[in-house]
Amino acid sequence: MAWETVYLVQGFKTGKGARLTADTPIRCKSAEAARRKAVTLATTKAGVVAFATSGDADLGEYDEEPILKAGRLPPPFETA
Repeated sequence: MAWETVYLVQGFKTGKGARLTADTPIRCKSAEAARRKAVTLATTKAGVVAFATSGDADLGEYDEEPILKAGRLPPPFETA
């Protein structure tokens, strides 16, 4: 299988106490579409991150690149 890039937006809402709960990730067609979706969600969510993940499923190799981060995020998204 070839190297593939997927663009995702992950929103987080406040759970019990200070805990964050992840929403269902949203798949986007491009980095710009992911950025726009993240900006929109940032107005209603405790935190949001848009990122690109590239990889080869056959080799089990993946790389992640953040596109946009906003609000409160759980580890590992809060760093870098």
